[in-house]
Amino acid sequence: MKKSARTYWGQFIPLVTVFFFWGFVAASNDILIPVFKAAFHLSQTQSQFVSLAFYVAYTVGSLLYLLVSAVLKQDLIQKIGYKNGLALGLCISALGTLLFYPAANSSSFTLMLSGLFIVGLGFSLQQTAANPLAIALGSRETGSQRLTLAGGINNFGTTIGPLIVSFAIFGTPSSNNTVASIESVKIPYLVLGLVFFLVAVFLKFSSLPDRPALEEDAQDSRTHGPSSALQFPQLVLGMLAIFVYVGVEVSTASNLPAYMELTQGYLTKDIAPFISLYWGSLMIGRWTGAVEAFQLSDGAAKLAKFLAPYLAFSVFLAVNAIAQHELSRFYVYGAVVLVLIFADLASKGNPANMLGIFSVLGISALILGMCTSGMVSIYAFTSIGLFCSTLWPCIFSLAISGLGKHTGQGSNFLIMMIMGGGVVSWLQGFVADKVGIQMSYIVGVGCFSYLAFYSWKVKTILARQGIDL
Repeated sequence: MKKSARTYWGQFIPLVTVFFFWGFVAASNDILIPVFKAAFHLSQTQSQFVSLAFYVAYTVGSLLYLLVSAVLKQDLIQKIGYKNGLALGLCISALGTLLFYPAANSSSFTLMLSGLFIVGLGFSLQQTAANPLAIALGSRETGSQRLTLAGGINNFGTTIGPLIVSFAIFGTPSSNNTVASIESVKIPYLVLGLVFFLVAVFLKFSSLPDRPALEEDAQDSRTHGPSSALQFPQLVLGMLAIFVYVGVEVSTASNLPAYMELTQGYLTKDIAPFISLYWGSLMIGRWTGAVEAFQLSDGAAKLAKFLAPYLAFSVFLAVNAIAQHELSRFYVYGAVVLVLIFADLASKGNPANMLGIFSVLGISALILGMCTSGMVSIYAFTSIGLFCSTLWPCIFSLAISGLGKHTGQGSNFLIMMIMGGGVVSWLQGFVADKVGIQMSYIVGVGCFSYLAFYSWKVKTILARQGIDL
């Protein structure tokens, strides 16, 4: 009998707190990059070590996860439980934030990077547990939408993270403080570490299941077949897709401050609202894509497809109003949101179609940004947030489709590829030092080109396995 397309909200809501923190820290890195660049006199390539240290930690964490599981001869999360895995990951991240205190006191770039690396290690364990858990907290039909909704909460964190960190470093926009202070970084990260620990305790005693019954486990009755997740081509190609997707998403934002400073004349302290807009754009797209998770009627769902993105856009405007930033320059961006809405409707909920359409739009936006200047180019680059917004659940669901009992292993391999955020950011920084910051966005064009290819290729692969999207 087909299960109703329900979601266990009482369990899902506590879970999304960790998604919020991933976004808060990841987007805050984009403020740390220009601050560290100025304070430590770094090149653009060297400044991208911030992203590299943070995102490579995901791969190292995934490898450690596989090693520990091999020693235990059992999957680590299955051994300790999902709640314990999330709590342990939060405690590891909390330890990483403690390094910001001695790093700030000694003005050590190496210690700063070490702290971010340890925070990323904890996030790796959290991601390994949280993504399949989000899918499991309800029916499989709405699993992708729950992941998109969790991503929308993630991007609420990315929207306010740069504003809070920028305020901690520079004060209000009306202040005359334009000098980056390493000392002022340590307090917000120590507070963040305390919050990590408190949330770990909260999740430990929440109603989240320790070992949810994953639908794939129940459905997979095969005794023969592939012995490893790596024998599934949709996963192998999907791993590279996750690598370049996270890469273009992160590198577009992490190189945006340098573009605005070097070509548009902005001060570092004035860039935070644009970084907030970029990550807020992901929130806009993910709130749009998450509409199906609420089981609305057809008419209400269509209306929500128009209301949800503008509600998210209003959240962006509200938090920037609270931060005392000038809002009038952002109103025109509401027209860009319409492109997202019509693209989402054109995909008809098919993850492969959505991946293809949004990849083509991403290529177009990057080329527009490379060929123009002023606010047109800035909005072109920030719109990449819109077109990246729903790609994670699209790629994730396509890559693990049909994996059956190998779904958990496949999920870990996909988390490993989050390192693309650091590698591609560093690569774009390297290209920027050679050909200029604006033309360096050609790296992102290459990333979206592969995603467009994957959207076409995976349809054929899954069709051969009898999987109907």
